[in-house]
Amino acid sequence: MLENSEKNTDEVFKEEIKKASDFKFSAKVAGVFDDMVNRSVPYYGEIQRMISELAGDHAQEGTNVYDLGCSTGTTMIGMDVSVPSDIKFIGIDDAAEMLEKCDGKLKEAGVVRPYELQVADLHQGAQIHNASVVVLCLTLQFIRPIHRERLLKSIIDGMVPNGVLILVEKILTEDSVFNRDYIKYYYNYKRRNHYSEMEISQKREALENVLIPYKLSENIHMLREAGFGSCEVFFKWYNFSGLIAIKK
Repeated sequence: MLENSEKNTDEVFKEEIKKASDFKFSAKVAGVFDDMVNRSVPYYGEIQRMISELAGDHAQEGTNVYDLGCSTGTTMIGMDVSVPSDIKFIGIDDAAEMLEKCDGKLKEAGVVRPYELQVADLHQGAQIHNASVVVLCLTLQFIRPIHRERLLKSIIDGMVPNGVLILVEKILTEDSVFNRDYIKYYYNYKRRNHYSEMEISQKREALENVLIPYKLSENIHMLREAGFGSCEVFFKWYNFSGLIAIKK
């Protein structure tokens, strides 16, 4: 559900920015993140529901469930209704402001299961232990390509047998001839959600060197190289996709 109050409306790029800088998950972004992601990611609510279903079916008793790049905790709140209540949630994010917002939302949502929130830079890998489910929802795309394999290796090394990774990413088309069309459709989606041309343009520029998408096939290859076996697409909308992969 979108936040309707002016305080929580995404206006980060509403005013003209004289000097462009790389996008950062700052305190300002944390305050409007829920509105930003709902208006910027097609079917975000349905993606979250699907993650909850998948996590509920694959979470194993006596293990941990991780949300890497957990931001404000929406994914953990969704999984709370499907994952057994004695399973611990561990949320990791590199922005302390996001985790502060996350902790408040978890408490407000009435989450009583054990959970832990950690500030960490995923470029250095992740400390994963006894995990049956690990979620990377719109997170891996922000990890520098040179560090992605290391992060996936640290995830699979910390997984129990048959552990699953749930990965949601913005992607490139397999055939570049379609990229321009898909980007056009995506920006039309943002326009329908009341982003101005200036907001779309300035955010695109801010993300240019920060969000680096792969093709769907490249993501699948990377997962298999890391040690995942079965891999399947569970969501696809133009240049967004969701994957589930099982540890061999």
